[in-house]
Amino acid sequence: MPGIDYNRLRREISMRQVLELLSFSPSPSGCRGDQWYGSCPLPACASRCGVTFSVHVSLNRYTCHRCKSHGNQLELWSAFLQTPLYPASLELCLALKHPIPWIHRW
Repeated sequence: MPGIDYNRLRREISMRQVLELLSFSPSPSGCRGDQWYGSCPLPACASRCGVTFSVHVSLNRYTCHRCKSHGNQLELWSAFLQTPLYPASLELCLALKHPIPWIHRW
């Protein structure tokens, strides 16, 4: 099975795209430039209300201060689907109609 070039995928798919797929909307006072705040979109998080989720859209990093989940845009999608990174990355590419950046030789 070929591998996925995760570095390339992180460069080509933005945090904004993933947040849009998750239907994330920051709280009304939750945008301070590229730093956004709102409710955690992850199904494993008990917080559907309150501002516990922080995301820096230009750095492609997120943190939930309630469920302690954190990472980049691929890890966010993986946490949302509650699947490992490899199948989650394939799903993300399909959802965004983005070509999968395969690595055929290690």
